[in-house]
Amino acid sequence: MRGQRYAVEEIATALCRHRTTVDREIKRNCCTHDGFYRAKFAVQKANGRRSRSRRNKRYIAEHFMPIERMLRDDISPQQIVGRLRAEGTCVMSIETIYLYIWDDRAHGGTLWRHLRGANKRRRKRYARKDSRGRLAGKRMITDRPQVVATRSRLGDWEIDTVHGRGKPATVTVVERKSGLVRIGKLSRVGAQETLQRTTYILRNEPHPIHTITADNGTEFHMYKTLEQRLHTKIYFALPHHAWERGTNENTNGLLRQYLPKGADLTALTQRQCTALAAKLNNRPRLRLGFRTPSEVYAGLTDVPRRWAASCGKLFGSCPRKRPIGCPESDVSTSHPADPASVALQI
Repeated sequence: MRGQRYAVEEIATALCRHRTTVDREIKRNCCTHDGFYRAKFAVQKANGRRSRSRRNKRYIAEHFMPIERMLRDDISPQQIVGRLRAEGTCVMSIETIYLYIWDDRAHGGTLWRHLRGANKRRRKRYARKDSRGRLAGKRMITDRPQVVATRSRLGDWEIDTVHGRGKPATVTVVERKSGLVRIGKLSRVGAQETLQRTTYILRNEPHPIHTITADNGTEFHMYKTLEQRLHTKIYFALPHHAWERGTNENTNGLLRQYLPKGADLTALTQRQCTALAAKLNNRPRLRLGFRTPSEVYAGLTDVPRRWAASCGKLFGSCPRKRPIGCPESDVSTSHPADPASVALQI
């Protein structure tokens, strides 16, 4: 009908199709050299697109082996893709990795347990009276220097405690610019114990500790002594304003993957806390351009790129083409080996 010079509307009426459907078929499958529609070549084009579609898997099990190793190292799919692309390594999309995780779970796999919110439990929170102790004369966050909010320098920290079942807990101190975290074990949540452990984990910092932002818990009532020991100034967030210490709250959420609520922290040691901190500090972060907190804290400005062209562009933007010289199995990142497992059982 096309060869007989029928109009698109007439063809659509004869085939009982909408005219836009016919018009789209002609535009998609016409010959590129002369613009004419030929049924034989149209079928070839349609079959080619179908073979390349998502219904036909482009990746095999071998492609997911390095991705699975990184997932079991508790690195999220977004961090995996971002870090590998920053290094110039060929990698699939974030959605493809998530589809692989859910397919693995449907077949009895455990990869989904390494995601951030795998063990998160939510509960309703009702208004209740603040029963924490009052402390007069403390510096409020409204008096804190404006440079702290800009994250333009190293040395501004946020502090909080993470509780488990019973008296044992941990104290977490997070550097605002880099996201670097220091974790200390507390036998009980008290002002004296918090003072001693915080002094211990921050005593050898290479950068000056300009400020520390804390909440209004009684465990921070000996803040004046801590200021003298670390040569810093401590500021307190407003009551029930957790977002004023957002960096620390977010890091505590990451830590809950290993120390879930209700876990018994009695057997937790300081060595395990240090290993947990190292694990988090060597995990690539989106807000850092997929650098790790350790790299930012050390002053590294760019991600080491192993596969880059002479012009500076990264390889791996096309999922169908692997750059020359890029080994099939060389897709590992530069993060250190997985430390000993320290996750506790509830």
